[in-house]
Amino acid sequence: MRRRRREFPREWLSILARTFPRFAQLSAADQEELKGHIQVFLGEKRFEGAADLKITDEIRVTIAAQACLLLLHRGTDYYPGLLSIIVYPSEYVARHAVRNEIGLVSEGHQVRLGETGARGALVLSWDSALRGASDVNDCRNVVFHEFAHQLDAEAGGFDGAPLLPLRSMYIAWTRVFGEEFAALRGRLVDEQPTDLDPYAATSPAEFFAVATECFFQRPRHLHEHHPALFEELSLYYQQDPRSSTDE
Repeated sequence: MRRRRREFPREWLSILARTFPRFAQLSAADQEELKGHIQVFLGEKRFEGAADLKITDEIRVTIAAQACLLLLHRGTDYYPGLLSIIVYPSEYVARHAVRNEIGLVSEGHQVRLGETGARGALVLSWDSALRGASDVNDCRNVVFHEFAHQLDAEAGGFDGAPLLPLRSMYIAWTRVFGEEFAALRGRLVDEQPTDLDPYAATSPAEFFAVATECFFQRPRHLHEHHPALFEELSLYYQQDPRSSTDE
């Protein structure tokens, strides 16, 4: 694993204290590990501002801290398929292609907060990334969501089944995620309330990304209402974030 080559800048610590309060709730060992990951991540990934946004250290460090929280305690690489992070000031409009039931494709436009694009790019809206870094009152965190897609893609596709430490783990993963995905879709069909964002019912890939958001944002809630799902995510991420949130 690549190592940091210099001391963590004091200015970056000030940024974390201001924009990512969860950092202070991590153990001392986890703080050190996360700081090292942030340094490697920022050394390898390119940030680009869109719509006249000027990229600052606050933007880079705040996004990197959230992205690297997903890497704690794991032997994974630093999102090897990702080259650049494109950041908009706020929500943006992107082209959107939809295929209907008979195979015809129509194009339109869609307002987005983030997306995992082609050719090694990931897109985020800065105000959403900042809000997710500081607020754990809901399950929404665009950085966790999009970087979960990056982890999913490391297995060869966007199917909600990332690379697991052991092959044997896929048996329980497939069963639990399949049951939870079907249950969510069933509740939506019956017009019943759900505690996971309905967007999770779009596909297994989106379910994994949304579940990741909830795992890190509201872990106690997820553990209480979806214990089997929490357990699978805890085994994958090698973390129990219940002790590092103010939920």
